[in-house]
Order: sequence, then structure tokens, then C-alpha cells
Amino acid sequence: MWRYLKRLIIGRPLKSTDESGQSLTKFKGLALLSSDALSSVAYGTEQITAVLITLSTAALMFQMWAALLVLILLAAITLSYRQIIHAYPSGGGAYVVARTNWGESTGLIAGGSLLVDYMLTVAVSTTSGTEAITSALPSLYQYQVPIAIIIVIFIMILNLRGMRDSASFLVIPVYLFIVMIIFMIILGGYNILTGKISYHAAAPMNASVQGMTLVLFFKAFSSGSASLTGVEAISNAVPNFKEPKRKNAANTLALMAVVLAAFFAGITFLSYYMGIVPSEKDTVLSQIGIGVFGHGFFYYVLQMSTALILAVAANTGFSAFPILAYNMAKDKYLPHAYLDKGDRLGYSNGIISLAIGAITLIMIFNGKTNLLIPLYAVGVFVPFTLSQSGMIIHWLHHKEGFWPGKIFINFVGAFISISLVGFLFALHFKDVWPYLVIMPLLLTLFYRIHIHYIRVAEQLRVENMFAEQEKRNYVGSTVIVLVGNVTQVTREAISYAQSIGDDVVAVHIAMDSNPGHEKKNEDKFKSEYPDVRFVNIHTSYRSINDPVLRFCDVVARKDDRMNYSTTVLVPQFVPRHHWQQVLHNQTGLRLRAALNSRQNIVVSTYNYHLNH
Repeated sequence: MWRYLKRLIIGRPLKSTDESGQSLTKFKGLALLSSDALSSVAYGTEQITAVLITLSTAALMFQMWAALLVLILLAAITLSYRQIIHAYPSGGGAYVVARTNWGESTGLIAGGSLLVDYMLTVAVSTTSGTEAITSALPSLYQYQVPIAIIIVIFIMILNLRGMRDSASFLVIPVYLFIVMIIFMIILGGYNILTGKISYHAAAPMNASVQGMTLVLFFKAFSSGSASLTGVEAISNAVPNFKEPKRKNAANTLALMAVVLAAFFAGITFLSYYMGIVPSEKDTVLSQIGIGVFGHGFFYYVLQMSTALILAVAANTGFSAFPILAYNMAKDKYLPHAYLDKGDRLGYSNGIISLAIGAITLIMIFNGKTNLLIPLYAVGVFVPFTLSQSGMIIHWLHHKEGFWPGKIFINFVGAFISISLVGFLFALHFKDVWPYLVIMPLLLTLFYRIHIHYIRVAEQLRVENMFAEQEKRNYVGSTVIVLVGNVTQVTREAISYAQSIGDDVVAVHIAMDSNPGHEKKNEDKFKSEYPDVRFVNIHTSYRSINDPVLRFCDVVARKDDRMNYSTTVLVPQFVPRHHWQQVLHNQTGLRLRAALNSRQNIVVSTYNYHLNH
């Protein structure tokens, strides 16, 4: 039943050779990876005005200066991440840059910040989308949390179906939003020029506002800087683009930055000129839409497109989180389950983990975007600081091209970013203090996982390839041993199989991913066990259950006719602590569950116990 339901929701499995068809063009890449950054214009200006209004309506004039500073930071960050795309095209963004140039601990801080930030990306995007829906339909206001959770689950399923399906779906809401914002800004500017929209700003640009302080201004600026979240996502997902990957990713980033800058500047200007005052139940963008379109058709299209892009903006997190988790798992700081691709060639475990984390945050913060924004911004600007300062070290070492100019760009971005982090902790400490608790816990977790994997590798390593293995005397018939790489577990299992069976067959399932590695592994096995028959079964899918079952069924039918028994030996190593089981792929568990359905096959497990 579950298998049919899974196929209905996610779709049929894809072959590994189909992976090239999942790559992104610039057109789809903009939709898939820029939705978070572009959607932030729906709440970026509002976050600035929400701080300034605490002083007076006249203080709203300073939103223009705060917006200008945000645009300067956007330019520095965009240029910096274009450099990162070309210098580190493997994905991982700030994590890879910080770890390479600053060292292990700094890289883990960047990686941990981004992991949490992508969960916050999903939570903020969906709650903001829900607020846009309830602005147009106030009767749904009390159902904000359930609506946000449903949106997260929907986008999770969309991503489990594969990158091509999710990108195709996102093209419509993202480009509808782009068209509507362009239309609103142009029409708003035209109405201003023709006098249809009158000047309602509470204070002129050069006015002196009583009570205004530098602290309040930077508090507004730090809140508005949330508009820059999501800019780094493209640098994390370079491997997802079509060839030439670096060029396509860099051009997509540049296009996204130009569109984001134009939208943020246009919306902030209209907000100032029209004298918009932030309201709890009516967003700034909604009020601008009413001022430009009235309560007519185009206003509701604007609200619908805003709700859609804010909802699907969560997809940026779903695109970048799994690749970051993959890079950290490859470096042995996260469970190896994040290395596995699902039926639709996506990193399914990363996608599901992100959805669970985002739903948890939505429930904890009761679906309130304003409570999530400060923590969200810290999670972004800490990696911004580390990646851009890391690039300064990179250019000092490599000195490629006009490297002094590149260092200057990185310095500007790093200086503003670290200043923002300081402002956020100084001015929003009651909202961002959880970061100081979460990061030490995450770092501890990363190091515990890493130490475990290192100890496992030490114990599995074959010390002497030519040492004779002790054989035990047992009586048996055909024994099929499922083998992966040649490790100490393999040696022990083969020795045991030879002691209980007259005919030992080693079966290995070869994937499409790395033919060279598979051939090397086969040669290594045959050189060590020339008297053991080695069967290499090729599969175009990532599941090994079906090919193993088919082979075992053939052998079992032959043995059954000869009145022999067939034993399938599943080798596995057992960690010392139960909690460490989650750090390893449960391949043996799945195989035993599948083989247990065969009446004429004896399933045996060879456990190799680890000491640490």
C-alpha cells in the first residue's frame, strides 16, 4: 500500500543516467533559487518601517537611507558570491569557503548557521505567505499556523518529486510576481507623475526628526537587511546548473541581484511617497497595492502572486539545504544518510529533515514572521561575514586577476556584515539569543559525529591485506555473501561463509555513479579471494533490494531442486552505542526485511562489533 501511495505522490523512480535532465537553465534557476531573495521585498521595507514607526511617522523618512545602505550591501555580497561561484563551484558556499580558508571550526559555524537559517527560510517564507493570504482574506487569520504547515508539506512533496518538477512548477508563481511588481512600480511611478497619487510622506527627505538616533537607524537597517536572505543560495547550488555551471550560476545570481535591487528600491520609494504606515493585519505591500490599483482585480492578483512567491520561496531552502548537508556529510560531520539520493534523484533525507525543522519552528513561534526575522538575519550574516573574510584570505594566497579590487569588495561586504551581526546582538538580543545556545550544541554534535566516523574507519581498515584469515569448521551448502567495499567486515564475513558453506558466492551491486571505483573494488576483491566466485550486478537505480532478491531467487530455485539450502549472509558492523546507529545507512536492515519474505532462503547476519 505504501509503495503505491509513494509512487502516486512522488512519481516513478528515475535512472541515475537521467540526472543530466534534472539540471537547471538560467530561466528555471532564477525561479528555483531566487524565490527567497525576490520574495523578501514583500517584508523587507515593512521591517524597516516597523522599527522607525516606534519613534514617529516623521521618522519613516529614514527608510530611504536605510534602503540605500541595504542596496550597497547587496552589491558587495553579490560581487563576493560571484567570486565564490567561480572559485568553489562544488557547492556548499560559505561552509566550503570558511572551512578551506579559516579552518574546521569556523567552517562548521558557517555550515551550522546556514543549516538553521534554511529552516528559518522555509518558516519565514511560509508564514509571510500566510500573512499575505490573511491580509486579503481576514477570516482565515486564526488559521495561520495550520496553513503555513500545509504549505511546507506541499513544497516538501514537490521537491521529493525532483528538481525538474519543482522548477517547472515554480516558474509560474515567481514570474507572475516579477511581472506584477514591475507593473505596480511602473504604474505607481506613472500615477505620481500624473498627480493621481499625491505626496503623503510625513516628512521630507532632508527633514530633521526630533528624537531620531543612530541606534534606531541601525536597528531599522539591521531589520531591513533581512531582504538579503537567500542571496547565497545560488552559490550553494552551483552543481545543479547546466554546463557551463559556473557561468550559468554567476549570471543567474547577477540577474537576481538586479531584479531584487530594483524591486526593493521601488517598493521603499512608493512606501515613503504614499506615507504608508505598517499595520499588523495589512502588510505594507498590500497597502501600496491598494494605493496603486485600488481594491480591484489587479490588487487581488498582486496579493495572490505575493502569497504564492512567499510560499514557494521556501523552495530556496529545499534546494540549498540538501546540498549543504551533502557536503557536510561527505566531510563526516553529518550522518551519511544525507549522501543518499532518492528515487527522483534528489537528496530526500535532507528535504524531509528541513521540512520537519521548519514545521517545528512555525509551531514554536506561532507563525509570527516578525519573531523569526532577527534570528533569521543572524543566521544569514554570520556566514556572509565568514565567507567574505575567507575570500580575502583566498585572494591573498592565489592572487588571481585584479585581486586587490576583489579583496576590497570582500572587505566592504565583510565589514558591513559583521557590523550587522553586532547590531543584531546589541539591539535585538531578546530575539537572537537562541543562536548562542543552538550553535554550541550543533558544533558539539558535528564533532561527535566526526569522531565516530573516524573511529569506525580505523576499525574497518584492513591492516594486512596478505595475512591469512582463520577459517572455522562448519558444515553448509550455498552461501551468498553481500559485499560492498573490501573492509575488515568483508574479510570476517567471507571467512565465516567459507567455514559453513560448500559454495560461497560474493555478490556486489554496482551503481552508475562511479564505474572506475566499482572496477577497482572488484579487482581488489578478486586479488584477495581468487577462490571465491564474485558476481557484480549492475543497476541503473539507487536501490539494491530488487537486484539482490532476483539473484537470490535464481540461486535458491537451483539449490531447492538439488535439495540444498541457500543462506544469504548480510555483513554489518555494530557501533558500540545505540545512538550511533542513526549515523549509518540502514542497508542491512532493509535487505533483511526484503529477504525475510522468501521461504526457501535462510537469512543470516554477520555482526562485526566496534570498540568505540
